[in-house]
Amino acid sequence: MATNNLKDHTQRLVAEFCSGNDHAFAELYDMYVQVLYNYGMKLTADQELLKDCIHDVFVKVYNKRNDKNAINNLCSYLIISLKNRLLDEFRRQAFSTPNEVEDYDYRRSADDVEREYLLHEREQMQLAKVAHLMKNLTRRQREAITLYYLEERKYEEICGIMKMNYHSVRNLMHRGMLKLREAAL
Repeated sequence: MATNNLKDHTQRLVAEFCSGNDHAFAELYDMYVQVLYNYGMKLTADQELLKDCIHDVFVKVYNKRNDKNAINNLCSYLIISLKNRLLDEFRRQAFSTPNEVEDYDYRRSADDVEREYLLHEREQMQLAKVAHLMKNLTRRQREAITLYYLEERKYEEICGIMKMNYHSVRNLMHRGMLKLREAAL
């Protein structure tokens, strides 16, 4: 019942905010900022980056308040937006460098070739280990874990594909992950 009250309260605040009530937006911010921070800390240890991304997400929500497409589930929307914003920043950081392109020497040394070979070997060993660990799972657990982690499907989609209810899929995933952890040790 408390969940329904929270959901109703959130929907009421979203409606008020969309009508121009900035106090409702401030209350929504206060309700969800810590949730987003806790979630974001599981994705990155960079607190400043996380705070900036949370700020960007709320700015995006604020700017979309006149959008005709109402946000149905604010909490999910905020979490997904934060995850996407952080991923964008991770990609940007991975591809940006303070060095100019002209500063790089494009000649490949023997060390580079050896390093690439070792990285390739390490990757192959990890893939073999994952394949070995996956053999410890039942066919259904393998299917659920593959759909969730490799194909990045949501639980609702997995339920439809596997023709199982939500809680059964969650239990299947949980038991599968426990088996994987046990086999990895």
